[in-house]
Amino acid sequence: MSELKYTTQHEWVRVEGDVATIGISKYAAEQMGDVVFVELPEAGRVIAQAGEIAVVESVKAASEVYGPVSGEVIEVNAALEEEPALVNEDATGKGWFVKLKVKDAGELDSLMDDEAYASYVKGLQ
Repeated sequence: MSELKYTTQHEWVRVEGDVATIGISKYAAEQMGDVVFVELPEAGRVIAQAGEIAVVESVKAASEVYGPVSGEVIEVNAALEEEPALVNEDATGKGWFVKLKVKDAGELDSLMDDEAYASYVKGLQ
């Protein structure tokens, strides 16, 4: 079991202390195909839960990435600007998008754990 939580829009979040690391799930990265561009927010931007946080473009489509929790952007993964394929290679690791200072940890309660997300994805296929 991992410490990841997921949204129905295929974002994941890992919280350590009051810092949330956010990205898209391996399933989402596979569905998109080869990621060729990621647009990240500026540090200091305040994100609402379910608010747009980034844009990811692949050879197939462009898609918005939404915040699983609300908070202030404290760091972005600058490596994605040079190497957007990291999203495909390691979606829940090196392919993370942003880190937020969490505003309300209670928002995590509305997200799915690994088992619930796996069941949700299976229902989509």
